[in-house]
Amino acid sequence: MMDERETARHLNSGAIHVLRALRRVDRQAGITAARLSALSVLVFGGPCTMGALAAAEDVAGPTMTRIVDALEEARLVRRRVLAGAGRPVEVSATAKGDRLMRRAADRRLDALITAMGTLSDADRRRLAGAAPILDRVAAALLAE
Repeated sequence: MMDERETARHLNSGAIHVLRALRRVDRQAGITAARLSALSVLVFGGPCTMGALAAAEDVAGPTMTRIVDALEEARLVRRRVLAGAGRPVEVSATAKGDRLMRRAADRRLDALITAMGTLSDADRRRLAGAAPILDRVAAALLAE
């Protein structure tokens, strides 16, 4: 039986290699990885304030401002000043941004499905069972 440290090492290595392999797929979106990631938060999570978007992406406010500036210039997002103290700014995806992000997500899924097609039926079943567990591991890491 594999010990916990060895399991963690395999999980870390596998996650890194999968994400690296998906970078080439993500480049087909035509925007930087940081912009695509922020757009993903807005498309799949809904509109949010600049502060919430920066927190979700784990970047400083000025960095998020630059990312949103570029996305807005490309007409992928729009900003709206909310009423209230401090007049926070809400960012939302435009229809163009939504289409771009959904096409990028579909390309990722297609690439993963193609890669999973190289696995045996037994390995695909094991992977299907492990996927929800990976979500729980991610949630535990984020909770720390």
